[in-house]
Amino acid sequence: MGILSSILGFCGFGMGTSIGLVIGYYMFIYFQPTDVKDPIIRPLVEQDSNSLQRLLSEIPLWVKNPDYDRLDWLNKFVEIMWPYLDKAICKTVTTIAKPIIAEQIPKYKIDSVEFEVLTLGSLPPTFQGMKVYVTGEKELIMELSLKWAGNPNITVAAKAFGLKATVQVVDLQVFASPRITLKPLVPTFPCFSKIFVSLMEKPHVDFGLKLLGADVMAIPGLYRFVQELIKDQVANMYLWPKALEVQIMDPKLAMRRPVGIFTVKVLKATKLKKKDLLGGADPYVKLKLTEDKLPSKKTTVKHKTLNPEWNEEFHLVVRDPATQALELMVYDWEKVGRHDKMGMNVIPLSELTPDEAKVMTLDILKNMDPNDAQNEKSRGQIVLEVLYKPFKEDEIPEAKEDSNEVQKAPEGTPAGGGMLVVIVHEAEDLEGKHHTNPHVRLLFKGEERRTKQLKKTRDPRFDEEFQFMLEEPPKTHERLHVEVVSTSSRMGLLHPKENLGYVDINLADVVSNRRINEKHNLIDSKNGRIQIELQWRTS
Repeated sequence: MGILSSILGFCGFGMGTSIGLVIGYYMFIYFQPTDVKDPIIRPLVEQDSNSLQRLLSEIPLWVKNPDYDRLDWLNKFVEIMWPYLDKAICKTVTTIAKPIIAEQIPKYKIDSVEFEVLTLGSLPPTFQGMKVYVTGEKELIMELSLKWAGNPNITVAAKAFGLKATVQVVDLQVFASPRITLKPLVPTFPCFSKIFVSLMEKPHVDFGLKLLGADVMAIPGLYRFVQELIKDQVANMYLWPKALEVQIMDPKLAMRRPVGIFTVKVLKATKLKKKDLLGGADPYVKLKLTEDKLPSKKTTVKHKTLNPEWNEEFHLVVRDPATQALELMVYDWEKVGRHDKMGMNVIPLSELTPDEAKVMTLDILKNMDPNDAQNEKSRGQIVLEVLYKPFKEDEIPEAKEDSNEVQKAPEGTPAGGGMLVVIVHEAEDLEGKHHTNPHVRLLFKGEERRTKQLKKTRDPRFDEEFQFMLEEPPKTHERLHVEVVSTSSRMGLLHPKENLGYVDINLADVVSNRRINEKHNLIDSKNGRIQIELQWRTS
């Protein structure tokens, strides 16, 4: 009897447990709790201090932190575009996920895994604020505060051993702080070649997960385990300084690699128009390729002649022969004041035959306006010998993706010396008492270089490069004098020139660091600053 009682008791326990689990499962699905009430909604003025303290986390960052900008315009844009963004994002996810799933499922002996339903719902994400970092490099860094309490419906069906199981993701919440970096910035649309996305902190992810109709996340302990697992996995992949890298365009094309060398030999000029009162002139020629930021090449000055002969050769780097042109400017040198412009002309590279030297005689014009009657006056002629030689495929130099990498100095650089490269990027908060038409003067070892003048601006951007060839590295006591000067755009006799500030930069660090890019406060200026990049290049 004892054995029989034990057997009946064991069977009764097993049957009771099974029946209890089935009844509990259906009660869990079909019966809703009655003690859950709608929250009471009250104005902020009626809230107590404890309630307001709990609400602080919901206040947008642009309210709490002045470094963050408001993004109402972006939220409105996303709201209107969300139905279309939803379909586009889901289509992209499906396209990306299908080959990955097809590759992985054979390992687990699963017949198929596919999306039955995939929609992100009707509620778009919102951006609580954005902070922008200015680094002075060729990059744009943005930090966003993203919150999304969405109602997506993501249903995945898996088939294996003749059985089918569905998993549904609902009620998704994501709070994240991504950092988006666009770099390097390039002069080709869309103006950046790569996007880097990092997370500045672990994201908050909350969602419901239904398996066979039951909310699996309601199982005690599973919710916290899954949430922490997702946080850790995402953080391991994308938490700063790690990043998701997305290439937008080929950086080699974006940076416009050199494709050839354009050789120009300035032979002579004839019958130049007189400039001096005594009937002579002191002519010289400036040469430059359009769309090139490098300084112009210059011939020597030929004194007291209207028929100068130079026979001087120059080599220019070509990046786009379809759009670039050689620009020639003939000047009359003056000891005092500005040099007089005698005329100009241009040679489009697209009109030249590659690898074929050509002697050209060009009329010197006042400007390139074909309708200007003054171009009909004789201003003389200039004779050139030109040759465009494109690189062969194996001769094209590799593009450098790292914009911070310092190039080597060209051939002919002194063995113990090098080339000091000074790049004048921009200035900020300049202010003149009478006018603000700034340009920058650089003085180093008796040599003077000047940027172009920009009119009526307190925040000029120059982006001009200057080179100083040195027999030996700069010494500890040697400094580069940088001066911002404003000159009157009109014939102002009372205030023709104003100093907007200056700075003396020590050059000792550039030799050891190879590259320095900093903003300097201008002396004798209230708030003015200037950004100067220094590079020390050796052969």
